[in-house]
Formats: sequence, C-alpha cells, structure tokens
Amino acid sequence: MTSASKDLSSHTPMMRQYLTIKAEFPNILIFYRMGDFYELFYDDAKKAADLLDISLTARGKSGGNAIPMAGVPYHAVESYLAKLVNLGESVAICEQVGDPATSKGPVERKVVRVITPGTVSDEALLTDKQDNLIVAIVENQSKQASPAYGLAYLDMASGRFVLTEPESSEQLQAELQRLAPAELLYPESFSDFSLISSQKGLRRRAEWEFDLDTAINLLNKQFETKELTGFGVTEKVYGLSAAGCLLAYVKDTQRSALPHIRAIVSESARKGVVLDAATRRNLELTQNLQGGSESTLAQVLDKSATPMGSRLLKRWLHFPLRDLTTLRSRQDTVEEIINLDLTTQVHPLLKGLGDIERIVARIALQSARPRDFARLRNALQSLPELQQILTPAKQGYLATLASECRPIPAIQTLLEQAIVENPPVLIRDGGVIAPGYHQELDELRDLSDGATEFLQQLEQKEKERTGISSLKVGYNKVHGFFIEISRSAAQEVPQDYIRRQTLKNNERFITEELKQHEHKVLSAQSKFLALEKSLYQELFSKILPALADLQQLSQAIAELDVLSTFAERALTLNYVKPTLVNEAGIDISAGRHPVVEQMTKEAFIANPVALTEQRRMLIITGPNMGGKSTYMRQTALIVLMAHVGCYVPAQTATIGLVDRIFTRIGASDDLASGRSTFMVEMTETANILHNATSKSLVLLDEIGRGTSTYDGLSLAWACAELLALKTKAFTLFATHYFEMTMLAEQIATLANVHLDAVEHEDNIVFMHAVQEGAASRSFGLQVAQLAGVPKSVVKRAKQRLAELESSQMPSSLPSQTQANNQLSLMVEEHVIVEQLKSIDVNDLSPRQALDLLFELKSKV
Repeated sequence: MTSASKDLSSHTPMMRQYLTIKAEFPNILIFYRMGDFYELFYDDAKKAADLLDISLTARGKSGGNAIPMAGVPYHAVESYLAKLVNLGESVAICEQVGDPATSKGPVERKVVRVITPGTVSDEALLTDKQDNLIVAIVENQSKQASPAYGLAYLDMASGRFVLTEPESSEQLQAELQRLAPAELLYPESFSDFSLISSQKGLRRRAEWEFDLDTAINLLNKQFETKELTGFGVTEKVYGLSAAGCLLAYVKDTQRSALPHIRAIVSESARKGVVLDAATRRNLELTQNLQGGSESTLAQVLDKSATPMGSRLLKRWLHFPLRDLTTLRSRQDTVEEIINLDLTTQVHPLLKGLGDIERIVARIALQSARPRDFARLRNALQSLPELQQILTPAKQGYLATLASECRPIPAIQTLLEQAIVENPPVLIRDGGVIAPGYHQELDELRDLSDGATEFLQQLEQKEKERTGISSLKVGYNKVHGFFIEISRSAAQEVPQDYIRRQTLKNNERFITEELKQHEHKVLSAQSKFLALEKSLYQELFSKILPALADLQQLSQAIAELDVLSTFAERALTLNYVKPTLVNEAGIDISAGRHPVVEQMTKEAFIANPVALTEQRRMLIITGPNMGGKSTYMRQTALIVLMAHVGCYVPAQTATIGLVDRIFTRIGASDDLASGRSTFMVEMTETANILHNATSKSLVLLDEIGRGTSTYDGLSLAWACAELLALKTKAFTLFATHYFEMTMLAEQIATLANVHLDAVEHEDNIVFMHAVQEGAASRSFGLQVAQLAGVPKSVVKRAKQRLAELESSQMPSSLPSQTQANNQLSLMVEEHVIVEQLKSIDVNDLSPRQALDLLFELKSKV
C-alpha cells in the first residue's frame, strides 16, 4: 500500500484526494492525471521508477513529509502501460472528470478504468497474433466427485467467453497450458497451489465471488436473459461459478458496459482430441522446447493474412476435433479453394481487412480510436470484392462463409460520411469528423480555421484604407492574428493599429476588429473540439446495434483466412487430403515431419506408418540421431493436423479418429519441485498408463533410461505389455533395450521396425529410412565420436565393449546375441519363480527335492 499516514487531516487537499482514491486500490498502481502527466506518489512512485526506469523525485511536502513522485507524459503513456502489463502489473487510470473553471479546490478525479494483463484491449498493449486470456478456476471440494474443477476463460479483445469442467488435476494443467492465461483468478480455499504456481498473473479472490446463485444472476443480466438454458451450461455448476467470478472481476476493472460479451459457450474435452501438458510441450505446436516461437508447427502453417486468422489457427491447433462432420467440412472447403484457384485472390484481399475482431471489441468498450473506425470502414468497403471472388462457391461451407462476409451498408455509409480519409491517432487532436457530416461542426471548423473569406475581405479593406499595397493579414498558432507591414511602410499605419511584434524586416499589428475576430475564432476552436468529441462518442452508440453482425463477420473472415491458408500450405508444401474414418487405425505412406522438412537443407526421407487392429504397437530401434524421435513426432503431428481439418505432409493418409495423443519424449530435471529427470519421466509415463485408451495414440521414447539397466528394462517391458495387452493403445515405442524386440514373438499385435545406419571405416551414415525388423546394433560409440568425444576415450570404450561381450557380463549395450540370452533368462526366471511359489518344500521327499533341483537347473 502507500507509506503515507492514514490520518488525512494533515495533508494538502490534493493529497487527501489522491490518498482517498488510493485506499480503494491498495495493490494497484495509480496513474493520477495532473495536467500533461500521469503522476505516481509514495510507494507507487518508488515501484514505478524501478519497473519503468524513470526518475524518482519529490513533489513538495504533505503531512510534514516529502512526497516521493514519478511521472510519465500523458501522450506517451501507452508504452509505459505496455511495459507494466508485460510485467504482470495492473494500473488504475485516474482522470480529471470535473471542470477546472468551476471547481473549488482540486478538480474532481476518479478511476475510469483498471488495466490488468488479462483485460487489456488496446492495440498497443496486445500481441496481434496471440490470444490474451483471463481465466478463473474453482475447485470441487468433494475430492471423489467429478468434475474436479470448474474453469472459465474470456478474451476481452473479442468477447469470446467459454466455460469447461476439467475432470482431474492433469486435465486442469493441460487446459492452463493450452490457454496460457495472462491472469488467473482462484479462490482462497484452493487446496493444491502447486498446480497453478507456475502461472502468470495470479489473483487470489474471496470465496463469495464464486457463489453459484450470484454467478447465474450476473450472467443472466449480462446476456439479458431469464435463464441460461439456451447456452447449454445449466448443468456446469462449477464452470458457472468460475464464470461468475470472472465476469464480476472484468466488470469491476473495465467500469463500463461490455456489450460484446453476448454469450457463454460450454467446451468439453470429449469433443476434441485431449492433449496433456507434456504432449503440447513435446510436439512444439506454438512454442518450442526453449520457449520461443521458431521451429514450431504454427510457424510452418501460419501464413494467415489477418491477425484474427492467425489467432484462430493457433486455437485450432491446440484443440483438435473428433467431429467427423466438422472436419470433413473443413477439408472439403480447403479442397474447393484449391480447385477454384482462389488462394492467390483471397489472401491479398484479406490482408487489407485488418483485425476486425479486436476493432469491434474496442468499439463495444468505447475505447476505439479514430484509425480503428477508418480501418473498419476500409474493410467494409472491400467486402463486395471479396464476395465477388467467392461467387464460384455455390454450395457447402465455403458458400456459407461467403454469405457471412456480406457487406453492412448502414455502418459502411455512416463511417464513410463521419470519418475523414486519414484521421489522426487520437480524437483530442481534432480533425477526425469529416466535412459535411454535421453543419454546426462545419461552421465552427470554418471559424476555427480562421475564416479565410473574412481575412481576405479584411485585408482588402485595410489596403484601401491605408494605401499600403504590401499589407497582409496573417495568422499563426503562437501569435494569433496580425496585420503585417514592411518596416519602411510602418510609419504610415493608422492610429488604431496596435503594435504586436517586431521582426527583422516587418512589423506586425492588430486592430480592435481583428482582436474581436481572434477571440471569436479561439472560442470556436474550443467549441469545435467539444462538439467533435461529442459526435465521435455518438458513433459508438450508432454502431452498437450492428455489433452481432460485425462479430459474425469477423468470425467468418477468420475462418476463411485459416482455410485459405491451409489451401496455400497444401499447394506450396505438397500436402495431401487425409481420409478420416471412424474405424481404428493409422495408415500413412511417405509421411514427413512438417517442421523438420522445412528446417533441413537436405532432402527429407519420408517414411510409412501402419497401425491396425492387428498391429497396434511398433517397437522402434536404431542408433541415436538415427531419426526415431523425428519419426514418432511426425506421426503424432500428421494425426493432429488431420484432426484440425488441415492437409498433411504425406503421399497418402488414412486416419481413424483418436481420443487422445500422449507423448513421453525427452525430459529434464524439474529442480523447482525437486524432481529428477527419472521422476519427471515416470510421472508422465504414469499419466499415460492411467489415461490411455484403445483409441489413443501413444508415443514413448526411451522409457527407463534414467535408472539402472535392469530396472529400466523391466519398467519398459512392463509398460509395453500393459499398453499392448490391456490398454491396446496405438503405440510407437522407441528403445535402446534390444531385449524389448523379443516382445514381438510373444504379443501378436506388436511389431519391430528400425531406423538403420551404415558404418564406413570410422564414420557412420544415418539412413533415416524406417525398415521392418529390429536393429542389429546401437552405434553408440560411433555417435559419441561424432559428438567430439576424445578418440582415446572412444578407443578405450571399444576395448571395454569387446571385453563385456566376450565375458557375457550384463551391460547397458549388449550385443544382439546377449540381448536374446538375457531376455530368455528373464522369461525363464519368471517361470521358475512362479513354479517355486507353488511348491510346499515341507512336503517334498529328498528324492523329489533332488529331481526338482535338476529340473530348475536344466531350465536355466
């Protein structure tokens, strides 16, 4: 809070006003308007000086103490706000709302808006190609009941309002990773803070803010409904509780109506392909493993023409669907765009439309700027041409999108008449409303511009009166109106001329008539700016009735943009239309990794994948760097792209719908939680084993490598058995344990494939081609040599390997023969143990005991 005294009587009137306002917002920075600056005081000033790298000074004294103060110019405030929002800070904007001319004491001020990281809608504070979401969560206190949580999220910059109910902590974490909220609201009673501790913008809220009845009343009031049945959310009590808290928070911060939030949608994980947090991270959909946006699937696919198209594409990637009807509709639309050769026509036109979605939201919030109106006008003017381009689409979803991109003549005409062609950035600068829109404004504009005709008449009259032909009547913003005469003629001026300014070669004068005109003009300027601002505010209410049409328009353009982008990518990158079926199975011929093939300079080696009811698991062996991880990831990405409605990098692809995609690829220590690499690996593996089904796609890479050879092999073996025999998930299982390849002899639905390499002298060549059967060797020492391990070390390793193989000692890199022997031993040991468990030694005669010993010995 502030370090100022709570007793306000000793403070100046200005500081009493400030401290009263600050008491309402103890944990938020107050930007307090003082003339041309926003100023911060006391602890706010110290914090802002540190965060914004601005000077910390003092502003006199109040209550006997110096007042720490920092400030930023009002005209440059956006850059400072952007920095604070990016740092997770919230800012209350306190403006002068009283009239200085009539105020007794300090001008009345009040907080007009609270800017928080999750509620910003200003263009300068947002990333144009990324959603900015605020999320609220609430917990089901009955731990055994389902759902476990309620979650609601809102995109203030579009009005998209969604609720869902995660059924487990694992689902909650996956949702939070998908949404990446800028702010997260949670109740005081939330029990497992570790689930959300890594999130940005955490805001702890009181329990009563999640009250269900309050939430329902608030939502009905917002949507102007009597009940929420029409939205299909009445059974989602935990989701509704979260939504109520979220809406109340947003209303409190925005301090204005929110007409663009017109509905709430229920989102179910069952409608989509579930991706847990580890899978989203490993597949690098929109963020790479280092946290950047390069070398991601989104980077390859996102050639969208509009920012709203780019955001929608990323949402689709993070929420692949299982609805065949929707997916086939998207595919067919992409195919039609290709067949009609529309990509080259649609893309440049869409590029000029801008971000209608966010412009409409700013209009709804009455925070739109003059150039927002100009961009919306220009976009509406382009719609007839867009519809003309889409005319060949007679039926199907493309025709539907074409019809939804229809012009809105009333709004277009209004903006054409009201807004000048190239308006200034801010309304306060004036010159926004076009001539001819309002008669009184035009008259005031003429006066404020100096009434050229009057000045011309005055100049002619004064020339005739004085006889000075060089006399000129002029105006500038510094000195106002003046009569300018050369120095040589200055002695001839009439007595009623009053000297105003002396220049090097000229003298400037003013007359009573000109002075009265100047007063009239300055008064007209003030009236002009006030009237223009009033007319500007009227535009918001005139556009508001078309809000629903504008939102539908922006959604249609965003979808057209994404589907057009899919078509362009398919043509440019040689993608094919996958066949989607309800039957289980994945059959991909000549599949390619969509990201790696774009990043490598060499020709990418395409590979097949065949997973059927009779072949549900592939054990993948081969050398490090041989391409096992790439092969696995490309399979998952192709399946995911098909579930988005996108074409895929393959020669052909038939893909049965999957319910989940799991990946366990690579790991690192989670030092913050005190978890080792192996612990992270086992946690992710446990999640897969608990949640995978026969319709899931599972990718497992090097299970068990973080512990001893036999522990690791045993774990890998048991996991593969469970997935193959019980879960029956479609599984790609990469391993360096050659013993695992023997599973194919015991489990009919399991097969071996490998990525081979060829050794030439001391060099190794990776083939990157998938072949049937198990790999013959690991090539670990050759890879170590490629990595730059000293030759002496590699040489000694080769000697030691030969010793181990010849001595039949267990090793982490056994030969294939040793692997088979070890595997047989493991199987026989298992049989012997079971046999011993069934024998009662006390019942054996000496002869029987001796026979049993020989039998067991022979088995070994």
